[in-house]
Amino acid sequence: MNKAKRVALISIPVVVAVAAAVALAGSQGGSNTATISVLMLAFAYCFAIQWLAFVPAYLGQTERFFDITGSVTYITVTWLAILVSGSWGSRSLLLALLISVWAFRLGTFLVRRVHRAGKDGRFDEIKTSFVRFLSTWTLQGLWVSLTLAAALTAITTTVRKPLGPVAWGGLAVWLIGFGIEAMADLQKNRFRACPENAGRFIQSGLWAWSRHPNYFGEIVLWIGIALIALPVLRGWQFVTLISPLFVVLLLTRVSGIPMLEKRADETWGNDAAYYAYKQATPILVPRPPRR
Repeated sequence: MNKAKRVALISIPVVVAVAAAVALAGSQGGSNTATISVLMLAFAYCFAIQWLAFVPAYLGQTERFFDITGSVTYITVTWLAILVSGSWGSRSLLLALLISVWAFRLGTFLVRRVHRAGKDGRFDEIKTSFVRFLSTWTLQGLWVSLTLAAALTAITTTVRKPLGPVAWGGLAVWLIGFGIEAMADLQKNRFRACPENAGRFIQSGLWAWSRHPNYFGEIVLWIGIALIALPVLRGWQFVTLISPLFVVLLLTRVSGIPMLEKRADETWGNDAAYYAYKQATPILVPRPPRR
């Protein structure tokens, strides 16, 4: 077994253990169904859906429904948490609405992108290995559960409070982040749709302010979700505020920016215009372009 497969094999139980620890912390003071924490059940559901989807994906050697599975999990686990815990308050419904809008928009965008391209290059080597492909689906379970940790804890907690200034501030932050992410994706989609832009990199619109404005928007909107959840968190539940920190870590150190920067360097590394763009444009946090 090569190194990549060994790392993938070891990562699966580690990932599950990390999710279980966060779920245990968030379930303190939360709702139960029978003797099981609703939050623990929600986390288990996130992983179960990914593992079930992995089976036909591996057998068919396809990644086409990887992104849509993640989006569907975000939406369904949030509403199931509300249903099972009986939490129909304004905070829970606001969180569920914002998460559903984000997941639906991003999911449909990613599915259309993969459909046009015919594949997702990230999976070319991974999907032929049972262990590595399984670990990727398991990581998606971690992505969904930890990203939603604060929101799901706020939904399933027994503490109930009306929406206040912190929550409304969180909504404003979410709207800003969602707007940036959606606009960045739209601008890049339109850029790529023009035949004359084939083989070129985008450096206009929000992409003149940041090399990854869509990721910046996503980080901001999850900070907004955490702020909406914050007022009803207590004790060990504060551990679930790892949600936006996890998004930052994932996008800046694991599967987001590092992969895209490497791919861009391989494609345009010898292009003087691209080098100038990199020198003038921040990697994540937007600022006015320096030209």
